[in-house]
Amino acid sequence: MSYQLSLLDKSPVVAEESASQALHRTLRLAQQAEAWGYHRFWLAEHHNTEALASPSPELLIAWIVGQTRHIRVGSGGVMLQHYSPYKVAENFNLLASLAPGRIDLGVGKAPGGLPLSTRALQLGVSQAEKGSFAEQLALLESWLTVPPVGDEESLRATPQPPRPASRFLLGASIESAQLAAERGWQLVFAAHHNGDPELMQAVLTTYHRLSNGQRALVAVQAIVADSPAAADQLTETLRLYHVRVKGGQSVNVASVEQAERYVRQGGYTDYVIEPRTPSLLKGTAAQVHAQLASLHQRFGIEEFIIDTPVAEARARVKSLELLATHRLATA
Repeated sequence: MSYQLSLLDKSPVVAEESASQALHRTLRLAQQAEAWGYHRFWLAEHHNTEALASPSPELLIAWIVGQTRHIRVGSGGVMLQHYSPYKVAENFNLLASLAPGRIDLGVGKAPGGLPLSTRALQLGVSQAEKGSFAEQLALLESWLTVPPVGDEESLRATPQPPRPASRFLLGASIESAQLAAERGWQLVFAAHHNGDPELMQAVLTTYHRLSNGQRALVAVQAIVADSPAAADQLTETLRLYHVRVKGGQSVNVASVEQAERYVRQGGYTDYVIEPRTPSLLKGTAAQVHAQLASLHQRFGIEEFIIDTPVAEARARVKSLELLATHRLATA
């Protein structure tokens, strides 16, 4: 097998559990992932939800790198529309100074929540002055590269790390591929949100061509169990709904109720809520690795970011362990 495996964690909070317990489980999972041989451990950003305990991946990155030894730790991703690119650059230059060579900055365009939290996060911010996402990304890039010297009249996102954070753009469109290639960022194709093979082929080919041969990473949902029937049981309640809004940002959510809250909170009247089949790899470890190997061979994917959407903590950890230990055993 010539592809790498990495993890995306959302710090899910299960029934009758505190957020503190969920966050400590995230730390333990990062430590286990390091022992199992995963390459990266990324933290997602979600706002205003009792089900997920990670609104600030930067804080979790700092906590985790201090209690692991070599695994790369990063954001999957920072939702740049909410923040000052200068402050994001400061945060990640500081993280890269704390753990040189281990920090990944993944940036995304999604809101990471419903319109109520988006308005709160952007309170007092002039979107016209902030500019387009591409303009925000260019500003962030300029401040991530700290000039070696400066004076009182120059703006620098200090401290200057010995090895800057690696830069990733999360997306699932031709436009994202073009922007990532133009800016020299690595692309992460979000197949866990949209795994359409024709779209994946078009996006990955575009990025490969425009970036002079670089390969995109691909995020996938994967659930591994001892048997195909057990994997089916873990996935039977998974749902995905795409909310397409005229004149607004479209999103993917996990239930019709969330979709209805999104359009209600945004005051949208012209919209469509579409049920979608989650893009999911499932089965035994051997079966899931066979599916990963097929994607690797078909699309030239060299690294997969694994998202395991299982609420029950033990089943989720077991799924990730089975995926890693099967690979070690076959190697």
